[in-house]
Amino acid sequence: MHYDLPLWRPPSEGRSLILQATLGCSHNRCSFCHMYVGKKFRVRRWKDLSADIDLAARRYPNSRRVFLADGDPLAVGAPRLVQIAETLWDRFPKLERISTYATPQNLLRKSPDHLRRIRDAGLELLYLGVESGDPEVLERVSKGATPDQIVVAADKAHAAGFKLSCTVLLGLAGREGSVRHARETAKLLSRIDPAYASALSIMIPEADEHRDYELRTVPEDTPWREMEPLELVAELRELVAGLECTDTTFRSNHASNYLPLGGHLPEEKAELLALVDGVLGASREDLLRPEWMRGL
Repeated sequence: MHYDLPLWRPPSEGRSLILQATLGCSHNRCSFCHMYVGKKFRVRRWKDLSADIDLAARRYPNSRRVFLADGDPLAVGAPRLVQIAETLWDRFPKLERISTYATPQNLLRKSPDHLRRIRDAGLELLYLGVESGDPEVLERVSKGATPDQIVVAADKAHAAGFKLSCTVLLGLAGREGSVRHARETAKLLSRIDPAYASALSIMIPEADEHRDYELRTVPEDTPWREMEPLELVAELRELVAGLECTDTTFRSNHASNYLPLGGHLPEEKAELLALVDGVLGASREDLLRPEWMRGL
């Protein structure tokens, strides 16, 4: 395979065949994200991508899932995405699912007809970065979309038949904005009501230039202050408590998190809260994932 590194994928795609339909991210301005800072966004030529598909079909003919990378293949035109999906279903006889990342901006740009054509071709699951339901937080981190715009984008995806896996980012508002961030994010996720929802925790890269950029996104009168592990767990508790989803699998199993959770909402909500309360009540950081394991 001809990968342009670094290569990123969601935890649930750990056993998937990964194909890079694009390189980098079409937005690439979120101040909390360092995944594609060294890449210039471009759509890969069909000649190169089809060669990777041919190679993968020979080496991994029993692949059941394919994840399209990099940051936002939904920026690609509908005819090309249809071509990619149809080719994958043709070349992999045991294929069960095709998934990819999606930004709100590119969902908003696509027409309902184009989204339906892409879904009908067999691209099923979209990983949608929500990050926060607080409009001030989204503006400060240069997300490029408001909460209402994210809901419209999600509604378009649902109307086209896609399943959504929405990700939010604990700690994004810092210590002072934590409670509002958690509550507003819970409201936004409840409005979207996705099939899957995942909480990650912010991890600031060691590079000073990026750390400075992260902190400059917040006005001087409300300085951004990094949260302690148990404070992040308390924010997770606030988030889960506010969720009013009707049929959502919730997880915080990403390696960035101090406390991995997993359950189905709404029926397991009380159980999830009880687990978090047990950790917070004991005030023991030794019950959390150790720092050296975060990010693995």
